[in-house]
Amino acid sequence: MQVEDLPPATREALTYAQGIMGFAPNDVLTMAHWPELLEAMERLVQTIYKPGALDPVLKRLIATITSGAAGCRYCQAHTAHGAVQMAGGERNKIAKVWEYSTDPAFSDAERAALDLALAAGSQPNAATDDHFRELEKHFSKQEIMEIMGVISLFGFLNRWNDTLATELEDKPLDFASSTYSSDVWEPGRHRRS
Repeated sequence: MQVEDLPPATREALTYAQGIMGFAPNDVLTMAHWPELLEAMERLVQTIYKPGALDPVLKRLIATITSGAAGCRYCQAHTAHGAVQMAGGERNKIAKVWEYSTDPAFSDAERAALDLALAAGSQPNAATDDHFRELEKHFSKQEIMEIMGVISLFGFLNRWNDTLATELEDKPLDFASSTYSSDVWEPGRHRRS
């Protein structure tokens, strides 16, 4: 589907996505075949990623860990790229996200959030009451809701993009390829044809 073939509302959603991401995301182009879904996803993404109680870089790190645990390399590349390009995170810290449990760059609060993201992104879901007790030591109820919003959003996006083998765009592909070693990330089924 070409951009000029899209209905006006769908083109607006694509323009929004391009504005926040810096490129036209292929998953948005795929969802454009169902304009009502794309419109709903745009509202959900805006709600979850708008400035809130939770740090925007941490939101994207949660999304990266959730996506990696679920096996979606498309979303893992997108969220790592977004942590630096859109949320202002430090590339060096993003590169160490899979070492969060031992790396001193990560706080106890970040570890608690990323532990839940890893457990919730796993199949079967491995989240426990202990994860939430640990979160409650560091985060307000609103922040915990935002953490859950990110994890849940990527539950959908991971399934969508991994099932469809959505092709990675140049910017997130290049970012992930140059940031992570091959034992942490590889494009898998999302590589360019």
